[in-house]
Amino acid sequence: MTNIPETGRTSRVNVRLIIIQILVFSLLLTLGGRLWYLQIRNGDEYTAEAASNHIQQVVDPATRGSILDARGVPLADNETRLVVTADRTQLMRMKDRGKAVLGRLADVLGLKADEVAAKVRLCDAKTPRPCWNGSPYQPIPITDEATTQQALQIRERAEEFPGITAEPTPVRRYAGPGKSNTAQVLGYLSPVTDDEITKAKNTRSPLLRSDQIGRSGLERQYDSVLRGTAGVTRYEVDNLGRVIGKAKSDKSQPGSNLITSIDARVQAIAEKELDQAMKDARKEFDKNTGRNYKADAGSVVVMEAKTGRVVAMASNPTYDPNAWVGGISGKDYKQLTGKDSNYPLLNRAIQGQSAPGSVFKAISATAAVNAGYDFDGKYDCSSSYSIGNEVFKNFESKGYGPIDLGRALEVSCDTVFYDLAYRQWQKDGGNNPKHPKDWFYKTAHQFGLGDETGVDLPNEVSGRVPDRQWKKKYWEANKDSWCRQGKDDDSYAGKIAKENCESGMRMRAGDSVNYSIGQGDTLVTPIQMATIYSAISNGGTLYNPTVGKAIVSPDGKHVEEIAPKSHGKLPFKGDTRDKLDSALAGVATRGSAAWRFQGWPQKQIPMHAKTGTAEVYGKQTTSWFTTYTKDYTVVMTISQGGTGSGASGPAVRKIYDALYGVDDKGHIDEKKALLPRPEAKLPKIESDGSIEAQPIGAGRRKP
Repeated sequence: MTNIPETGRTSRVNVRLIIIQILVFSLLLTLGGRLWYLQIRNGDEYTAEAASNHIQQVVDPATRGSILDARGVPLADNETRLVVTADRTQLMRMKDRGKAVLGRLADVLGLKADEVAAKVRLCDAKTPRPCWNGSPYQPIPITDEATTQQALQIRERAEEFPGITAEPTPVRRYAGPGKSNTAQVLGYLSPVTDDEITKAKNTRSPLLRSDQIGRSGLERQYDSVLRGTAGVTRYEVDNLGRVIGKAKSDKSQPGSNLITSIDARVQAIAEKELDQAMKDARKEFDKNTGRNYKADAGSVVVMEAKTGRVVAMASNPTYDPNAWVGGISGKDYKQLTGKDSNYPLLNRAIQGQSAPGSVFKAISATAAVNAGYDFDGKYDCSSSYSIGNEVFKNFESKGYGPIDLGRALEVSCDTVFYDLAYRQWQKDGGNNPKHPKDWFYKTAHQFGLGDETGVDLPNEVSGRVPDRQWKKKYWEANKDSWCRQGKDDDSYAGKIAKENCESGMRMRAGDSVNYSIGQGDTLVTPIQMATIYSAISNGGTLYNPTVGKAIVSPDGKHVEEIAPKSHGKLPFKGDTRDKLDSALAGVATRGSAAWRFQGWPQKQIPMHAKTGTAEVYGKQTTSWFTTYTKDYTVVMTISQGGTGSGASGPAVRKIYDALYGVDDKGHIDEKKALLPRPEAKLPKIESDGSIEAQPIGAGRRKP
């Protein structure tokens, strides 16, 4: 040992103590600052959040409003079913992620275990259907067809089915009155997604996780008024989940009812006749292709000529909208969306585009008059028309000699319109235009083509008018590929590509003459043609087609009628409309459609028509039949179905027979007529808000 003091070591110890004291003080200061921030600076905010952690919400879904036909007959309403649902959040907390519970549930419901498991998996880009596209936090429906015995088993053995409930629940029903389907018009529902909840958060119609929303048709178009507002009851609970009080309650508000202009009886007839026309077309031999017609798709529109209201709208192939109720199966989903489905979800009345063929000639005739050609002048209807080395033939190579425009429409003479279009093309400067008038293209736009009609259904397409502007844009988009193909390819396709590369931006003579008879690159939809021919019938007013007729509040006290709206007038000069109207009457009495209207009571109910047979590259011809009376317009088209009057004519005639009560001998029996005049009144609304529906088999109401 030594008595020498260790002054160096003592100094080092003191320094260490000071450093430790500083660190402790810094930590205490930081902790105090954080406590001040949490308890004082943001105390109220965190207090509110803590309180909200002890609030549980119970959602009471709103009853969705019904969709009714013009006579008050339900097209879509609700029925109470025993619905079995699964709480995915609770299932995922289990060690086996709910596999055992779902397996027991499958046994009770008589379903396959993998089928039930598929119902609760979440949808993404890679997940096959069926899957759950809604919020993962809301109850997921497993089936809406549970029996009372199955529901009792689940409820009485609750300890074996944690996260599973079986409750009576209002479920959407697509009633199909009178064997009508109306699928594409009505649409369908599916669960709301988290993205949709976020987007709708600050709108007039916010969404809850329990909501189902319309995905197509009227269900989508009028979703915000049909859906109503779900009720939410908020309970205060302790940290063990026990209810200690009620915080706030918002009552559910049922959705409003939508009265449409659809007549379920006419709808059923339209669907039946369209389907039969397609079946009959498939029995006919196509001499051009050497096989029977495919008749793979079609549509029909029945419209009030004076208002644009849609009385019936059918699309084929079709589907059962009830397939979506309670979640669609993988098998059904594939049938509706697979490559071999032919896409029955499409509403071909507003989304099906094709060349119009000769039904376009009413527009070309008007364009010719507006360009200065006399409607009553004489034009040579020869069997063919030549421009340079190209020969354009009349349909079936028939010739009628010198005729006026009215007669050209009656017999659907192509060569008269070829000549008018070619002459106007030359006046516009031919291949070197300076200030072209483009009457034929301008008039088509004035008739509403190339634009949406404004129908109150989602996802309408606009068709196409292949004018100079479109030609230029199309050439700019494709010139590089055309030039590459045409550079080294000596085949016919290569030569066409080379020609398009060099002059595809020009409006060539062949483009103009083909366009004049509704061929070439022109595309129209059935709803566009129905709107146009209705306008010809009513004197020239283009109405927005409408399906919705009135929105009625649940208590019936508020009725918002949906008035017809116009989006333009047809560009008629002088008496062009009357001459056109007379010519279209001639089509039905002595022209190309006369054989389909033999025995029709023309004096009592003047019929007007135009036939169309559109050629489509690589396919069989498309059948078009456009018709109107003073009351209604009926337009039918069948893809790869043959000629206009041949394929569609019989079905259109039968629809008119049903509307007006015309028998085989041409006599009118109003007692048998489904709708001899458009339905002007709304169905009777009772004092309790219910809407009186006429029996589906009943005749027309007395005015």
